Amino acid sequence: MTDLVLVRHGETVWHDENRYAGVSEVELSASGLRQAVELAAWASSAELSAVWSSPQSRAVRTATPCADLAGLPLRVDARLRELDFGEGEGLTAQEMRERLPEAFAAFGIDPVVDHLPGGEDPVEAAARFVACLRDIGDAQEGRVLVVAHNTVIRLAVCQLLGVPLREYRRLFPAIGNCSLTEIRMTDGRSALLRLNASI
Repeated sequence: MTDLVLVRHGETVWHDENRYAGVSEVELSASGLRQAVELAAWASSAELSAVWSSPQSRAVRTATPCADLAGLPLRVDARLRELDFGEGEGLTAQEMRERLPEAFAAFGIDPVVDHLPGGEDPVEAAARFVACLRDIGDAQEGRVLVVAHNTVIRLAVCQLLGVPLREYRRLFPAIGNCSLTEIRMTDGRSALLRLNASI
């Protein structure tokens, strides 16, 4: 049995404008740095068996103090990276309405079939992220912290619980920065223990 604690990285400097940050490298804001410190304090007493992170700097910057205070090495896997938003990368919702009106409208109806132009297929993103989680669960028991990103965490929760991926934005509007979403994996089955919980 493995309990995976999925955590979205700390708040970034794009947070206030709600810009779509997929493959872009974006710095943590002052608030995000404080959130990382608070998460690390939680990690120090959470009896973790491992700490994993997306390779993107905002996730690594959040996960590193957690690993340090938990006395564990930080492990990084490229499969934990965020979805690539293609032509929507770096834009706000309003900017997409203006620049990509038809594509953004279709994205709002079905964000999987009509994902943003030039972006990663959410089905493929969910598959590589969940494959990584299963590999982690197969390799380790106990409680594992995984620092990743808003969209891939929501996609993974849907896939692991058998919910259609197209529902990820409707059912889970957002994962809070440094909130805890915990999934128990036992013999190939998954159970949601908590979602978007405060530290």
